[in-house]
Amino acid sequence: MDAILHEWASFAVRWLHVTAAIAWIGSSFYFIALDLGLVKRPGLPAGVKGEEWQVHGGGFYHIQKYLVAPEALPEHLTWFKWESYMTWLSGFAMLVLVYYMQADLLLVDPQVADISPASGIALSAASLAAAWIVYDLLSRSKLGHRPVLLGAVLYALLVVFAWGYAQIFSGRAALLHLGAITASIMTANVFFVIIPNQKIVVTDLRAGRTPDPEYGRIAKLRSTHNNYLTLPVIFLMLANHYPLAFATKWNWLIASLVFLMGVSIRHFFNTRHARAGSPWWTWGVTAALFAAIVALSVLGRAGDGEAGVDEGRQTAVLSGAAARLAASPLMADVTDVVTARCAMCHAAEPVWEGIAAPPRGVVLETGADIARHGRQIWLQAGITHAMPPANVSQMEPAERALIRRWFEEGRS
Repeated sequence: MDAILHEWASFAVRWLHVTAAIAWIGSSFYFIALDLGLVKRPGLPAGVKGEEWQVHGGGFYHIQKYLVAPEALPEHLTWFKWESYMTWLSGFAMLVLVYYMQADLLLVDPQVADISPASGIALSAASLAAAWIVYDLLSRSKLGHRPVLLGAVLYALLVVFAWGYAQIFSGRAALLHLGAITASIMTANVFFVIIPNQKIVVTDLRAGRTPDPEYGRIAKLRSTHNNYLTLPVIFLMLANHYPLAFATKWNWLIASLVFLMGVSIRHFFNTRHARAGSPWWTWGVTAALFAAIVALSVLGRAGDGEAGVDEGRQTAVLSGAAARLAASPLMADVTDVVTARCAMCHAAEPVWEGIAAPPRGVVLETGADIARHGRQIWLQAGITHAMPPANVSQMEPAERALIRRWFEEGRS
């Protein structure tokens, strides 16, 4: 696909993904708060668990929840499912556009695991399915009746996946995939469990049968899991913009601690919604976990005690377009431009004041680095003026023209 069309396709799908995620997370948080805030009052209809009065947009709302279902269903029911489905579909499209179509740059890293882009894509897709299967089997087992123990086992499973991804993929891809399997589990809960169980209840009611409350219990368990997983997923999806999170030795442990922060934060709000007090101690726990994450990001700086990293980056085998760019007669001139105008920030150890790590983990210190990131350099500094920011290093129009010529001749 043409680089410009690919960039705009990524932008459009990312916009859709964020929009759908906002809708899904918003409705999820709302219904959790509503459910926890229900109050049992005298005079409620038979089968009603509780009610809630709310005010919004100049109007008052009176909401009642039936523990299983009402005796008779209304003609119209609003189903909350497409927010979840569109979030996953657009997210998977993003995975394909960004990580599969640029697998040699963003998915696999020879310094982590010497696998081909095709192998990386296969492992990526297989892990999404495997994570759901294992999670679903555990949730359907006897552990499903012991939510706290099940939660501990599932957390251990996430830690294993976090460590495993860090041994296979690049740092960015490792954290992104941990977020992807978590989001896939959440959507699969909606698609395979929550909505089907609700449809069974609706079918039984319309057929005059008494619905089995077990279907509601199971759906509630999966919905609770989704509630506690939401914030970590958001963190992991944003993490690819922050190399101090993904481009460190302890990125898998950082990701693991993020799930604990998600639990502590949601516990505070869930307790408040249930009118059971204000557990302010959870913010102390969250702050301590975040402090540990910051410390780990510093301890795990790339290059600490790893003498062979730079040599490995210089000698890494370049594939496809990157190899053609590296062989270009303009390569030496482009290398001079990039190292002079960009490498003060895009270095393993940036020298620009206030920059602690190379932006987005992009290091441009060698010819191999520059060739691998050729398309990004062309987009950011060739056909646009996005880089250097505010042109602080005073890149000349002729230098931008050189970058354009180098990339456009090299990709043909």
